[in-house]
Amino acid sequence: MPAPRPVAILGGVRIPFCRQNTAYADVGNLGMSVRTLGALVERFGLHGQQLGEVAMGAVIKHSSDWNLGREAALSSGLSPLTPGITLQRACGTSLDTIIHIGNKIALGQIESGIGGGSDTTSEVPIVYGKKLRARLLAANRAKTTQDKLKALVSGFRFGELKPEFPGVAEPRTGKSMGEHCEDMAKEWSISRDSQDELAVASHKKLAAAYERGFFDDLIAPFRGLERDNILRPDTSLEKLATLKPVFDKTSGRGTLTAANSTPLTDGAAAVLLASDEWAKAHGHEPLAYLKDAQVSAVDFVHGEGLLMAPTVAVPEMLKRHGLTLQDFDIYEIHEAFAAQVLCTLRAWESEDYCRNRLGLDAPLGRIDPAKMNPNGSSLATGHPFAATGARIVATVAKELKQRGGGRALVSICTAGGMGVVAIIER
Repeated sequence: MPAPRPVAILGGVRIPFCRQNTAYADVGNLGMSVRTLGALVERFGLHGQQLGEVAMGAVIKHSSDWNLGREAALSSGLSPLTPGITLQRACGTSLDTIIHIGNKIALGQIESGIGGGSDTTSEVPIVYGKKLRARLLAANRAKTTQDKLKALVSGFRFGELKPEFPGVAEPRTGKSMGEHCEDMAKEWSISRDSQDELAVASHKKLAAAYERGFFDDLIAPFRGLERDNILRPDTSLEKLATLKPVFDKTSGRGTLTAANSTPLTDGAAAVLLASDEWAKAHGHEPLAYLKDAQVSAVDFVHGEGLLMAPTVAVPEMLKRHGLTLQDFDIYEIHEAFAAQVLCTLRAWESEDYCRNRLGLDAPLGRIDPAKMNPNGSSLATGHPFAATGARIVATVAKELKQRGGGRALVSICTAGGMGVVAIIER
């Protein structure tokens, strides 16, 4: 079998990310995906071209969004002969779609493709409760009008009309991600001040990146917006200190607030990947290369931290390449919560955790905080679940190009106790 081919990252595009129920409240996943893919097609001159595949994803979607990858591709300006697929792994979704496309390129199955994702927490599916659904299905199965009416009205209670909204809790624990992260913060003794400091830094770095024009070719204006409307350039530790905990309001020990946690967000992002041969033939210079990726999981149901899986995935991936945690120029660690990032860093520095949980002879060690999320991250941009991975990959690939080279570690925690990580190099 031939050796895997290099997977070139040619660039990415996203629309500005928006707080729930603001600019994109009525757009939905398909509309955001079409705008994002269309902007990518325009930027790279792909109109009418047939790519190997478009892989998109969404976490919160309607049943009518049956194959966002294909439907968005059909409306993007690409050749209708471009296949499309839809994937989902919670917050890791669009890093997974990029890995999916990258693996196909590496194996020679395709020459080019797009990986991305979108998510809306505004235009969400609202369904009938279980009892009313069962009643309607029974009426549909009935053969006679009389039987249909009987199925509809027999034993009916007005309470059955109460709709059901998408859940925000882990099905196996009944706890929200924020509640799980509060448990992690307590376990790892993460202070409120350190979380707020990380949040403020994220906003300041993102604002600075916008001011120097870093995002000029990464953002496609949409609905009158050119920047993420979550961004608060003037935020401060003093302002954040006034906020109350939102997930643990009773114990007196809660530390997660609306500012050091990501808000519910709408948005979409996509990345173009290709073989070196395709890139050269079409006149595109690779920004960086997707070198490897890893997915791991933790047993959060029986006590492990829900968002700690990246701590497991990273050393597994590093081992394959003979790398240490310090062998990176950039660390892009998804800021689902400031506490999650800080728990991850503390775990990698813990001799006990690294020895007893990760099976290592020594701690992975400390990373230079100046190298982490240099252009801000999810606390400032927001976090449309399925779009975050593509946002990060496009951002770090451009950063590596501007620096003239280097190696980046990408780390994303997900619901369900999983983590998706990757190495990107130039």
